[in-house]
Amino acid sequence: MPTPARARPGAAGVRVEPATRDRWPDIERLFGDRGACGGCWCMHFRLLRPEYERGKGEGNRRALRRLVASDTPPGVVAYDGDLPVGWCAVAPRQAYPRLARSRAMRAVDDQPVWSVVCLFIAKGHRRRGISVALLRGAAEFAASRGARLVEGYPVEPRSGAMPDVFAWTGTASAFRAAGFSEVARALPGRPVMRRELGPQTSG
Repeated sequence: MPTPARARPGAAGVRVEPATRDRWPDIERLFGDRGACGGCWCMHFRLLRPEYERGKGEGNRRALRRLVASDTPPGVVAYDGDLPVGWCAVAPRQAYPRLARSRAMRAVDDQPVWSVVCLFIAKGHRRRGISVALLRGAAEFAASRGARLVEGYPVEPRSGAMPDVFAWTGTASAFRAAGFSEVARALPGRPVMRRELGPQTSG
């Protein structure tokens, strides 16, 4: 089992752990009946559109459960005490075929990179620094699996706050706070943020 990824200051009392098979009940509890959003179960980027649409709901739930039961957890989970309060999907970029079809998320170069594609924070726990803790935990987890680069594709609104539903790939400010830097921007408001990792990466 990978070494747990621990949260850093900024989300007091929160810890971040790899999404291993024993944590599946916690993921179900966090995602709820809607699978986080509209039956997605964090399969949007892992499946091409026709397969994703066919699996919405129960099919996508089963697909994520298989990934959680595999040897490579598909993300990390944030806990406030024993309560699961956040999720971050992170995996090698090639695990997400839909990235290649996105202008905002297209490959920056040919370096092997892990990608953060989704963050989900439970209502009542948002705007407390949990996204930053998750991103740091995702970087630690990726490093523990041999990754040397991890990147994400957040939104950066031009002014003011934005509805949470539009920020599911994360916000640029959270990525910066977690040690990521902008390396490309194909579209306005959609930077590609990257962080270099090492064997002992920590927050």
